[in-house]
Amino acid sequence: MDFVSTSIFTHVIAILILLGIMIFNIYSVLNITNFIYLTRRLKVMTPIYHFFNIIVAYTGAIVAAYSHDLSPTVILMIIATILIMILEIKRYKKMRVIKSTDKQKQEEFTIYAKKIYLAEISAIVFTFIISLIF
Repeated sequence: MDFVSTSIFTHVIAILILLGIMIFNIYSVLNITNFIYLTRRLKVMTPIYHFFNIIVAYTGAIVAAYSHDLSPTVILMIIATILIMILEIKRYKKMRVIKSTDKQKQEEFTIYAKKIYLAEISAIVFTFIISLIF
């Protein structure tokens, strides 16, 4: 198998897994009413989430460097990866300071987390659509 095709295949699989993790996380936020159970689940998923985001960035960098391609689509993919990483870090930082007795902040966090995950999923879908067009 060719080096570039293997890297592209790994890149696409990592994107699909990352998208699956995003869907699992938004499903958790929408359906779990116990905040402590939700935070435990999201704390477990956060390192896995970042691991696959880094795999996406790394394999994308390998493909772009090997093919000597720095097109606007590749720059958009880099921006999307950084955006997703920043949004996830902000979500985690907001989640970890909420106390188990503060119901108002817990409700605010679930709304915030829904928005974050929808933005992340939208970023991946938008980048995918743009990469297909160009």
